[in-house]
Amino acid sequence: MSLATQHLPVLDAAHRGDPAALAQLLRLCQPDIRRYAQRNCLVADVDDAVQEALLVLSRRLSSVRALAAFSGWLFQVVKRACRRLGRAALGHDPWDDERADQWLASQDTAGLRLELVNALESLPADYLQVVLLRDFAEMSIAEIAAEVGDSTAAVKSRLHRARTMAREYLIG
Repeated sequence: MSLATQHLPVLDAAHRGDPAALAQLLRLCQPDIRRYAQRNCLVADVDDAVQEALLVLSRRLSSVRALAAFSGWLFQVVKRACRRLGRAALGHDPWDDERADQWLASQDTAGLRLELVNALESLPADYLQVVLLRDFAEMSIAEIAAEVGDSTAAVKSRLHRARTMAREYLIG
């Protein structure tokens, strides 16, 4: 169920300019915004991205033409905030696929293996475990969840974060 569907009465009232409904909408959306930011931002940027997204939401909600598109619009706001904050912190866009491709092309096989080992060794143990189980043991998400005693959602989140951290290590 999307954010728009979950909070339609509040969203509709906030869209029409009701300040109390807007305040309630901001409170209701904050956990979803935070979860999305945790998956898409550098760890240090999560709080800033959440604040920025809430600010944009409060100022620009009236510009959303179709309330059914609210969720997609809001998550794009968060994603843009994450990318902007990441560029500011690192001096480059850590999600720049062209840069990643150039870096990969410039590496020889032995050097790439060594860098990958170093990137994996830099991960926290619980993150390394899910990467090894998924990418090397080729286990499914459900199998990994059973192995580590966690939910599939938690495993997916940890795997995504681990891959992001490894990418930041390699390309950063």
